Amino acid sequence: MNVLILGSGGREHALAWKIIQSKDCEKLYVAPGNAGTESLAQNLNIEVGDFDKIALAIEQYNISMLIVGPEDPLVNGIRNYFEERTKFDELLIIGPDAKGAQLEGSKDFSKSFMADNNIPTASYKTFTINEIDDAYDYIRSQSLPIVIKADGLAAGKGVIIAQSKDEANETVKSMLVDKKFAQAGQKVLIEQFLDGIELSVFILSDGTNYLILPEAKDYKRIGEQDKGLNTGGMGAVSPVPFAGNEFMFEVEETIVKPTLAGLARIDVKFVGFIFVGLMKVGSKPYVIEYNVRLGDPETQVVIPRIKSDLLEIFKAAAKGNLANVKLEISKDIATTVVSVAGGYPESYEKGYQISGLDKSSEATVFHAGTKYADQKIITNGGRVLAATGMAHDITSALKKSYSTLDQINWQGMYYRKDIGLDLLQ
Repeated sequence: MNVLILGSGGREHALAWKIIQSKDCEKLYVAPGNAGTESLAQNLNIEVGDFDKIALAIEQYNISMLIVGPEDPLVNGIRNYFEERTKFDELLIIGPDAKGAQLEGSKDFSKSFMADNNIPTASYKTFTINEIDDAYDYIRSQSLPIVIKADGLAAGKGVIIAQSKDEANETVKSMLVDKKFAQAGQKVLIEQFLDGIELSVFILSDGTNYLILPEAKDYKRIGEQDKGLNTGGMGAVSPVPFAGNEFMFEVEETIVKPTLAGLARIDVKFVGFIFVGLMKVGSKPYVIEYNVRLGDPETQVVIPRIKSDLLEIFKAAAKGNLANVKLEISKDIATTVVSVAGGYPESYEKGYQISGLDKSSEATVFHAGTKYADQKIITNGGRVLAATGMAHDITSALKKSYSTLDQINWQGMYYRKDIGLDLLQ
């Protein structure tokens, strides 16, 4: 079958890398893709939000399956677009409809959903610009630190953990009054801070049945020891040593099953991924957020650990047959370290030539912000690439990741040197 993956990040390169290994994959396309996907598939110069051009490509290239990588097209209703057109009745789609995608598209919607379905999460209140004085009053009544979230999509940067009430007030003002996140910040959530250790759990649902994929821990801050600004993710590790069988059973019973039952109650046939961002507080899991796609860079450690044919699993999900699928997972540990442009997550430059990619390495390099120009691979984003190592222990996996990055270079290249070290303590 011919497959089209939408997106241009490390997540999409990792998906392409795995799907091209399937015996059922005849031709693979990625739109718009990056320099990494171009080595595996045919990149199409189509943006993920251009549904009309995507539709033309699906017809032109006889695409049987559409895999939607990023959240924007899901929130904007790409599944609805194709389901409303009878000529695409046979198209298999991995990704929920616009209503299901509100789990990520609106933090207010997702928190209300959690409350309605008794899913453990932090207490919160939502405010608009007309309620800004109420927001300041609410902040005064809260203990520190305080979590402030923009309601909508903000590219992973719409969450601030304020260490003082002045900082919390200033953050609320920047979102509601100064419109720092534009439409995404029309509502602001002020949330209780959960003190614990963070991890991510990934579910693939066919609308009724589900598989729980390997869990992962990612590292969001730009600086070592988790200091500095939030990023889209600086590295990840899977499996997570503190997520034992008892904890994962609790996640399934108190979060996964109620989430899918709650979606069914609001008439959402959810076909695709649910990424559950969790905080382990003591021994109990609490939901920080939902995403409706795989995480990045977590995909770069989750997908390499899946030994089963991923395209077969996706076909089963799209056709409602996940109950018949057995997921085989490697016992090896996967670590990925993300290398970014100098200045990221604030302003940074693009267009620097990347050297060292042709050297032999022990890790798999997944491209994110890269492209070909004049037969060279150059930087084309903030998060440029990630090196994923796999081994029987975390130290050996990290050694592979770091030894690979040591061979790669471009002007301003930066990566954290402490990914996964907290898990060794």
